[in-house]
Amino acid sequence: MVLIAPSLLSCDFSRFGDEIKRVDKAGADIMHLDVMDGHFVPNLTFGAPVVKKLRPASEKPFDVHLMISEPHRYINDFADAGADIISFHTECDSNIDETLKLIEDRGVKPALAIKPGTNPQVVLPYLDRLYMVLVMTVEPGFGGQSFMPDMMEKVTFLRKEIAKRRLSTLIEVDGGIAKDTIATAAKAGVDICVAGTAVFGAPDAKTAIDELRELCK
Repeated sequence: MVLIAPSLLSCDFSRFGDEIKRVDKAGADIMHLDVMDGHFVPNLTFGAPVVKKLRPASEKPFDVHLMISEPHRYINDFADAGADIISFHTECDSNIDETLKLIEDRGVKPALAIKPGTNPQVVLPYLDRLYMVLVMTVEPGFGGQSFMPDMMEKVTFLRKEIAKRRLSTLIEVDGGIAKDTIATAAKAGVDICVAGTAVFGAPDAKTAIDELRELCK
């Protein structure tokens, strides 16, 4: 079953906590929180103090996606804030091995993310340690972009490698997931689909999530 992770980047920030409660009640499986530093990506969002304040709004897993240049400096902050999963980019300035160890030492589930232009082979040395690999299906930094179907080749490549090693590593995709694209992702072997506008821009969040989930069957 494909899990649906609404991207809080697309919610009404003036009602942040209520928006989390709304999509939780609507059947969301995971809460996806995009952290941007204005350096690794041009946009700027929020940090650990905001995540900590939001944590009581839902018992669903908090999937914190760090689009920041030096994630190693903030792992403890986000672990303290209540992150269940922390993903960071292979393209960042931090040492990947050391940053993964920081996440592991805190008992948080570690994940690596790759941009559209990054070869998925870069995650292979770490695959045995990862709870999840996040394949970006748009350029990171902004919501509302169009899905890149050619990124499914990366998903297929990773799915085969995960099966070959008999691992339980999950594959997540983020960017442009909607009713006309989610079936493509599911068919390629994706486990978690991050959906922003498709959920928060819909008239009814529950209907939107139910429809996305049905299209994955």
